[in-house]
Amino acid sequence: MTRKPSTRQLIDWDRRYLWHPFTQMQEWEQEEPLIIERGKGSYLIDTEGKKYLDGTSSIWVNLHGHRHPVLDRALKKQLDKIAHATFLGLSNPPAIELARELIRIAPHGLSRVFYSDNGSTAVEIALKMAVQYWQQRRPEAGPKNTFLHLKLAYHGDTIGAVSVGNIDLFHSRFKPLLFSTLEAEPPYCYRCPLSLTYPSCRMACIDPIEQILKNHHRELAGFIIEPLMQAAAGMIPQPAGYLKRIRELCTKYDVLLIVDEVATGFGRTGRMFACEHEGVTPDLMAISKGLTGGYMPLAATLTTDELYRGFLGTYDEFKTFFHGHSFTGNPLGCSVALANLQVFRREKTLSRLSSKIKMLTQWLSPMAELPNVGDIRQRGFMAGIELVKEKKTKEPYPLSAKTGHRMALIARRKRLILRPIGNVLVLMPPLSTSIEELKKMVEILKESVETLHND
Repeated sequence: MTRKPSTRQLIDWDRRYLWHPFTQMQEWEQEEPLIIERGKGSYLIDTEGKKYLDGTSSIWVNLHGHRHPVLDRALKKQLDKIAHATFLGLSNPPAIELARELIRIAPHGLSRVFYSDNGSTAVEIALKMAVQYWQQRRPEAGPKNTFLHLKLAYHGDTIGAVSVGNIDLFHSRFKPLLFSTLEAEPPYCYRCPLSLTYPSCRMACIDPIEQILKNHHRELAGFIIEPLMQAAAGMIPQPAGYLKRIRELCTKYDVLLIVDEVATGFGRTGRMFACEHEGVTPDLMAISKGLTGGYMPLAATLTTDELYRGFLGTYDEFKTFFHGHSFTGNPLGCSVALANLQVFRREKTLSRLSSKIKMLTQWLSPMAELPNVGDIRQRGFMAGIELVKEKKTKEPYPLSAKTGHRMALIARRKRLILRPIGNVLVLMPPLSTSIEELKKMVEILKESVETLHND
């Protein structure tokens, strides 16, 4: 029998063979990595048996806790049938049933589901669908083949998704590979680019967006936006009514509205989808992350019958959407995604979440008094705490100071796993997190910020 590798052996092999995402590997090789072996509920457990609260939902994917029995059973049951069969020319029961369920819970008007593997590909598909749709709907009007997006946007790491992104740290090196886009200032109220104050500003940041749509609607295929909260931008929330106004403008100027619900979907904002807060139905919606409750890679792009019909025609018209993935409609992923939605219903996840959201707000609020906390931003179970070097002037810490990273290491020593975005500390726990666990997370977060300030 092969002997189980020790923690030290695993660390050595990790340093020798692996390349981690969004990680400066020179520094990684000098730090002591944490190797997670198991999980249970809101906890991650390392190879030494130490338990850590999962304050990031394992990067925003886990909803009902680790090793949920319903999800475990669904995966094992499907494995007894088949792990995968191609979706090209074939179909399978879990993919069919899941599509029906997704349309049942999606914003009214979305009626078709196109499967893929992750959030980036779901966005990529939406972009390609939008461009091809306009080509086929009205070819005589000239190309509508560019996109409008917000600055600081992050929609994934494939080339199309990066093209509609705007985080220089992640994207600037790849500009030679990208297609050109139009961009507008986001509603970053804490650092308002217009130097105005909400709500007296009356969302003046939308005025330039309308001007762009008015001037460029003939060439714009779509406007892509994360609804309610720009997550990877540093948890930047949108004021009430912002998304609804964007929907109205896209309709007025005949531009498709593409919403990226990869991070905001499946209960993160307190509703199943963030669009629901303002009664908005997009033309295309990208979902992933929480789709399988954190168990399997799976994504989907949802769209309307109007857009779907733009791809119908005879074989030799070649209106087919020529896009696909080897694991499209994977039965394992679709089975556990069905179980995920079942858990939402059986455990009344969304209704039980409302009291926890209120408590999270109440417990985070006192942190605003800490000298290095500039802003606290929250939508449902998505929270960001922006650390600043100087509170009065809002002067940020230089990225070279690695302030967020250092704070996360302090929190880890206190048994809380966090993953910062620059100087913004992100807290996004599983929806199933208990009141006691949630309170403990916020206590550790506060203690860690205080420790960092006193260092």
